[in-house]
Amino acid sequence: MERRMINTSATEEDVGIENTLRPQTLEGYIGQNKIKESVKIAIQAAKIRHEPLDHILFYGPPGLGKTTLSQILANEMGVHIKITSGPAIEKPGEMAAILNGLKEGDILFVDEIHRLNKQVEEVLYPAMEDFAIDIMIGKGATAKSIRLDLPHFTLVGATTRAGLLSAPLRDRFGMIQRLEFYNVDELCRIIKNSAAKLGVEVDEMGAREMARRSRGTPRLANRILKRVRDYALVVYNGKITEEIAVSALDKMDIDKMGLDRNDQRILRTIIGTFGGGPVGLDTLAAAIGEDAGTIEDVIEPYLLQNGLLMRTPKGRVATQQAYAHFNLELPSSDE
Repeated sequence: MERRMINTSATEEDVGIENTLRPQTLEGYIGQNKIKESVKIAIQAAKIRHEPLDHILFYGPPGLGKTTLSQILANEMGVHIKITSGPAIEKPGEMAAILNGLKEGDILFVDEIHRLNKQVEEVLYPAMEDFAIDIMIGKGATAKSIRLDLPHFTLVGATTRAGLLSAPLRDRFGMIQRLEFYNVDELCRIIKNSAAKLGVEVDEMGAREMARRSRGTPRLANRILKRVRDYALVVYNGKITEEIAVSALDKMDIDKMGLDRNDQRILRTIIGTFGGGPVGLDTLAAAIGEDAGTIEDVIEPYLLQNGLLMRTPKGRVATQQAYAHFNLELPSSDE
C-alpha cells in the first residue's frame, strides 16, 4: 500500500518542520488545556521545592504533541533533555549508560516506551523510585551487585498504546496524562501560527478548511499546510484561500472529514462487502491488504472518535454516520 500523506506517524520531513514550528513554552502551546493546567501547577510546585518534576506519562494517538510537551517541560524547568525511544534501547547496559549520563534535574524522554524490552524496563524500576541502578560485577559465584546512585531526574514516557505498558512501570509514573484530538478552532490557530513562521499568507477560511481535514492532529495540519502552500505557489499567486485549500485537498484525495482513500476503502469494504459488519479485524485486514496493527493503531482511532466505526465483541461495524458520509441508506434491520 502506498505511503499515506494522512498517516499521523512522523516522517523525516515532519521532524524538520516540527523543529521549526514547535512552540517553546506552555503559553505558546495551543490546545490540551487540562494537561497544560496540570503541568503548569506541577512545574511551579517543583520550582518552589527546588526538586525535579515527578515522572510523567503522556499517551494518545500519534501527532498530538507528546514530544513537544516534553521539550516544553525542559524549557520551563530550565534543564536539559535527552530524547530516545523504546526500540532504540536494546540492552540494560545501554539504559544504564543513558541514566548515568544525566545531570541533576534533567529530563529523559522515552518515546514508544511500551516497546522497551523487559530487561531494559527492569533497570528503570529502581532508577525511577530510588534514583539508583544495580550493576552486576563479575560472573558466576564471584559476581556481586553494586548500587550506583543517580542524579534526581524526570522520566517522561510517551506511548500510543498505554495498555501495553506493564503495571509495575505504569504505576511508577506520578502523572499520567492523555492527549486528546484537537478541535477545528485549535487547529485553525495552529495553522495560522505555522503559516506566519513559514511566511505563508493564508486567510481565515483557508486555514479553517485545512483544519477541518487535519483529523484533529497538529502534525497533519502542518503537513497539509506545506502541501497546500506548494499548490498555491505553483497554481495560484501563493495566498491560500478557501477555494485554493478545497481544490488542493480534493486533488490529494482528502475529503471534508479528513478521510483519505484508505479510510474510505475500509468503511466501504465493511459496508459493501460485509453488509455493514460486524467483521473481524483480521478478516478486514485481509480484505483490504493492510496490516491489522496499522488498522488498529493508525486508521481506526480517528474513525472511532468521529463515530464512523464501532468496535464490538463480534467485530467492526460501520455506523449510521458512515452511511450518511457516503450518502448511502442504512440497511433495514429486518432479516
